[in-house]
Amino acid sequence: MAIRSDQRTAGRPRRKEACCRLQWVKYGGEIDNPASIIITAQKLPFSGHRTSSAMSAPQIPNLNTLRRGGGRGRLRGRGGTSAGEDGHGLRATAAKDRVVQGTDNDASVSRLSAVEIGYLEDPFARASTSPGSETRRLPIINRGTYVRTTAIDRLVARFLGLESTNSTTTETRKQIISLGAGSDTRVFRVLSQPTVRNLVYHEIDFPVNTAAKIKFIRAAPLLQRALGIKGPNDISISDTGDALHTPTYHLHPLDLRTLAASASTSAEPAAPPPPPSLPDIDPTLPTLLISECCLIYLSPREAANVVDYFTKMLFPARVPLGLVLYEPIRPDDAFGRTMVANLATRGIQLQTLHEYASLEAQRRRLREHGLDAGQAAADIDFIWERWVSEAEKERVAGLEMLDELEEWRLLARHYCVAWGWRRGAAEDAVGVFDGWRDIEGQSGE
Repeated sequence: MAIRSDQRTAGRPRRKEACCRLQWVKYGGEIDNPASIIITAQKLPFSGHRTSSAMSAPQIPNLNTLRRGGGRGRLRGRGGTSAGEDGHGLRATAAKDRVVQGTDNDASVSRLSAVEIGYLEDPFARASTSPGSETRRLPIINRGTYVRTTAIDRLVARFLGLESTNSTTTETRKQIISLGAGSDTRVFRVLSQPTVRNLVYHEIDFPVNTAAKIKFIRAAPLLQRALGIKGPNDISISDTGDALHTPTYHLHPLDLRTLAASASTSAEPAAPPPPPSLPDIDPTLPTLLISECCLIYLSPREAANVVDYFTKMLFPARVPLGLVLYEPIRPDDAFGRTMVANLATRGIQLQTLHEYASLEAQRRRLREHGLDAGQAAADIDFIWERWVSEAEKERVAGLEMLDELEEWRLLARHYCVAWGWRRGAAEDAVGVFDGWRDIEGQSGE
């Protein structure tokens, strides 16, 4: 079964809503934090539909108001500096980490908003969102959630062979590794489907975030069933409550910066530390890496080293390997400069943004990591226009009124999906990324 956009009947009556004005652009500061723009909500059409419920429609808060401090959320191995800091430096790093961690709660709220209104089907969204945090996002945010989600779902589906007639591609055992997954629900949506077989799913995140996800799983039989957990023998949880292992799902409590340190090739007085333990990751399996606004919070060197850890250290060159990135781009126009300045007021630094500021820079990045069989990238506006069918656009447009189309396009042009892969040499898995070849990328910058 293909992972594709939801095909519910178009023609729902339009709700009358206040004009969605992206005040970030026009008024220079009124915009939500990056979790509501850098959205973490996914959809697979084979998940059940949750009907819309009443949610308030708050205005976009000012970035100068830090709404949740350092609450639960994902670190994703982001921010801060590395070993060797003094006490003050460590405290500053921890404070930055807490700010970034708080974006995950906003992301889960955005995901639930899109699900409740009908953009996406995700029966696991509510069980993965903190109770009482439901908030209806503005239409421009909900649409961004929808496009980002369905785009990445398509790439995942092609990797899994769900749109392939080649049974060898479908039956090949594969692996997904999601970096900084936080409250992401994709693992539940993928593993709950009977058409998905021979897949092992890994998530790597900071211990506080993996512990929070384990609490969600423990509290929700729905999530347990999705993971195939039928009894205590099907699951192992660490004594510290931050690591979880099942036959098909592994949740690793790890700061990605430790991977960057172990992969460092810089000339330093001391040898790099040994690589950390990542139990049950199989370096012989065709593997898809997913980074959704994760590496953006690392320094350029750290971000490159994290990817190199997988592409050059953990997985031999003969193993097929792919990478999907979702990141902001184009920081040097008026919108981009305002975006960067506003996030800085919250202590959030998008450290690799200028290093990989364009579509071409993202493609070059993939090539430099040895993903030489193919590289492509497209901004969210291009994906909405070229990947989404006219019937689906009509359905989405009927969910709620979005008057500020120019501002939607401006926002959508500042986020992109990039994907690249290497073919490898394993005889039984050499074509696992062939389904990506005819996915349309965007030329130019």
